[in-house]
Amino acid sequence: MLLIAFFITFFAPARAALAQVSVDIPADFAGFSSQALPTTIGNLVGVFVGFLGIILILIILAGGLKWMTSGGNEDRIAEAKKMIGAGVTGLLLILMAYSIAGFLVNNLAGAL
Repeated sequence: MLLIAFFITFFAPARAALAQVSVDIPADFAGFSSQALPTTIGNLVGVFVGFLGIILILIILAGGLKWMTSGGNEDRIAEAKKMIGAGVTGLLLILMAYSIAGFLVNNLAGAL
């Protein structure tokens, strides 16, 4: 009985669609507005590095999960250690690349 009342309350009444005809992207979408070129490049690098960082964290977590579920198998433990090492190395490289890119963008913004 409660399920029928729920269905009637939420799904049975016809509701007007309040859809818009066009899709307008705001002027300040993800920090990309009409800014100077070095600032826009810096924002793009920040978004790209953020995605890469998320992927590398997932690789590290997958290596940890593989190690935990290895059941003492030395081959799987070695693979897990390689995954974790590669993830940490990649994360350090990404952080260094981000700091170098930030330094260059700040210097370019001052030069232009």
